[in-house]
Amino acid sequence: LMKAAVARGVEPAQIAQHCDSVSLCFSQGLGALSGAVLAGCKAWRVWKLLAGGMRQVGVLVAAAHLRLQRAEVTLRRDHNNAWRFAEGIHVQDSPLWSINLAAVETNIVMVNVQRAWLSPTELCNRLRAISEEEVAETRQAVSFLLLSWSAQTVHTVWHHNISACDTELARRNLKFVARRCQE
Repeated sequence: LMKAAVARGVEPAQIAQHCDSVSLCFSQGLGALSGAVLAGCKAWRVWKLLAGGMRQVGVLVAAAHLRLQRAEVTLRRDHNNAWRFAEGIHVQDSPLWSINLAAVETNIVMVNVQRAWLSPTELCNRLRAISEEEVAETRQAVSFLLLSWSAQTVHTVWHHNISACDTELARRNLKFVARRCQE
């Protein structure tokens, strides 16, 4: 809900007005320790069934409140970092992978892998590994964790702990791996 609201430049209530019930997770995307909110017509009954006995949740509420206050700035930064990464893939114009820039609206980037060169799992493994050659060439050790999403797709997500500098390192790592795969 929050990612969509920030990406569209609207208040969350504008999106939620069309829903009977809304769930908002504070740990995913917002970076709180844990916690979630369930609101709506049927929410009270479900809450009582699943977690109605929770007590002393003030610490969780405080963390969630802090993250909600910073949500727009944090999510906007995450979206911008994801866009910079996607743009880096696009300008590489590599035969190994491609990206649909129009589909990058939030902090999630889906990379299409050309199976003739390598599989999504192989790409994930190469980006996770830190080779001596890479360290010698780039003077930095970067381990980039991705998820093999499907037979031709890799799923990437930016979150509040990934900086613009980290994003640039990921772009460089991808460029290094592309060159090594093509050699």
